[in-house]
Amino acid sequence: MFSFSLLSKVVERMVSLSVGILLSTSLLHALPEAFESDADTHALFATLLGGLLAFFLLEKFAILRHSHHYEGDGHGHEHGHDAHEAGKAGWMILVGDGLHNFTDGILIAAAFLADPSLGIITGVAIIAHEIPQEIGDFIVLLNAGFSRTRAYVYNLLCSLMAVIGGVFGYVMLERATDWIPYVLVFASSGFIYIAVSDLMPQMQRRATLRETIPQIVLIAVGVGIVLFLTGQTHGH
Repeated sequence: MFSFSLLSKVVERMVSLSVGILLSTSLLHALPEAFESDADTHALFATLLGGLLAFFLLEKFAILRHSHHYEGDGHGHEHGHDAHEAGKAGWMILVGDGLHNFTDGILIAAAFLADPSLGIITGVAIIAHEIPQEIGDFIVLLNAGFSRTRAYVYNLLCSLMAVIGGVFGYVMLERATDWIPYVLVFASSGFIYIAVSDLMPQMQRRATLRETIPQIVLIAVGVGIVLFLTGQTHGH
């Protein structure tokens, strides 16, 4: 529906916006919600630590992967970058994305079960991150030799894993509500890890004042969106 030149601008801007949304969702809402429960505080902190280390290991073994870069996105990639990124590892990208989306579905279900307003905010946070990731994956697969139809269908199937994860999470966690605070903490560890280790370093590569100001503004907008949604949902 959009030209690649427009998509590249969307990816660049959405990365900054999603940093603000991910961090504010986890630090201002999901973690406080979990720690205000009856769950053991030390166990929750252990879950946070374990989550951060788990996401590090997943990314280390290429199971968790975030594609925000591709040829023509203005980052100066060499010719053949996308083929190298997706080529033989194309199926690994899709499998990792599917597992990631399945987990996102569980996290959204846990957030809604804890508090509907937190569920909405968590959904927005995941959408803000998934838009640049899915656009990046789609273009990488195209440049690696996938047809438009094939890349779109596979991306769509991977995205639908979030629906399956949401239904699974709702059914399982509704029967085991004591697990909800731990799932929220694990979700927060993922949000924080993605924002700090993946998205922010990308933003640091664009260090000029002209590029930094929009980044700061968009991070603030992301935080503002979360605060606005919180005020609206609690207001009702």
